[in-house]
Amino acid sequence: MPATTDQLEAQIDHIAAAPSDVGTVELVVARPADPLAIGTAIIEVTTKPHHGCAKFSDRYGIDAARWINSRNDLRLRGVCAIVVESGTVAPGDTITKR
Repeated sequence: MPATTDQLEAQIDHIAAAPSDVGTVELVVARPADPLAIGTAIIEVTTKPHHGCAKFSDRYGIDAARWINSRNDLRLRGVCAIVVESGTVAPGDTITKR
């Protein structure tokens, strides 16, 4: 079911207040070049924004995709990252800033 802009805006404070040093995959808001330890792996967030694609638009609606892509400062659609050190990542693993 597509989200309305009002529904998305109602959650912005919660998203912006998410922890930046420790959290779960659903909560971490990382800054570019921050190395993150997840399980036994190390990743580094890139500066490249992760934009909603056609699949995202189909699922949530074009308004949601436009809104997500309008807030690159919060990386609402997620992040792109490179693997610095390979390792094992499992659901529920803690993510910590290195």
